[in-house]
Amino acid sequence: MSTTLERPALAASGKSAVAKDKGTLTRSQVRTGWALLTPALLHSGIFIVIPVVAVLVLSLTDYSFGDTWSWVGFGNYSDLFGDVDFQAALWHTVLYALIVIPISMALSLAVAIGLNQKIRGIGFFRTAFYIPTVTATVAVATIWLWIYNPGSGLANGFLSLFGFAPNRWLADPNTALGSLMVVGIWQGLGTKIIIYLAALQGVSRDLLESADIDGASRWQKFRNVTLPALGPVQFFVLITSIVGTFQVFDLVYVMTRGGPGSETRVLVLDIYQNAFQDLKLGYASAETVIMMIVIAVFIGVGRLLQRADTND
Repeated sequence: MSTTLERPALAASGKSAVAKDKGTLTRSQVRTGWALLTPALLHSGIFIVIPVVAVLVLSLTDYSFGDTWSWVGFGNYSDLFGDVDFQAALWHTVLYALIVIPISMALSLAVAIGLNQKIRGIGFFRTAFYIPTVTATVAVATIWLWIYNPGSGLANGFLSLFGFAPNRWLADPNTALGSLMVVGIWQGLGTKIIIYLAALQGVSRDLLESADIDGASRWQKFRNVTLPALGPVQFFVLITSIVGTFQVFDLVYVMTRGGPGSETRVLVLDIYQNAFQDLKLGYASAETVIMMIVIAVFIGVGRLLQRADTND
């Protein structure tokens, strides 16, 4: 009789011990997880959270690298929207992003599809397309300054073969920003091509073969099989492209310094000049906050477009 009564008690104690072991294991896993996350969290806190908070606070002051400062509230923001240079910089940056991002993404995907084929010398072509990405922007800008040279540049030399008159590419207000866009697109192709190429090689071969059996054309296979599989990668490329285009600076600084006039003035260049030349750090911080808001809006729109495409 006692043996029969002891069995439920032993079973209950056994379950309790197992539950206790599971709880201990879970706590151990949590501690290990936090330990592994700590370096990334410290990095994010030191290099992202603290600078963002500092920019937000400084944007409400007139701090200018001195010992004295005063609280101006939203005064910097109201001054910004009356600043012609800021308005030009904001418009040029938005226009640069609206043109460079879709063209560079489309060209990169097209080239990646070509490089995904079995052709001779594929390694050379992959390397050639990636080289501009790892080349210093100053070197890239120097090369393109020679290409755009009005007297002896390659661009005018090529156009002269077809009877076109020479152009002052970077000195002409009508072509200066467009000329920079061409360089930005060319330089940014490599990274996007590598990402797309890796994604294309991960597309299910079974689905592609099934589409072949069903008699699908190349366009139908791309539209209904390949493109949906690239959805997450497309969004990643879009986000990185948005951030990269809004941060364009060194290319503009080396090639035009924002000229002619203010025709190629962009946000980061305007922020740099206000902060480090005019020493108006509070004013430049307000510009930075506006730039972060615009980037967030672009990313939000990109997210909505991705969801709409996924739902379709």
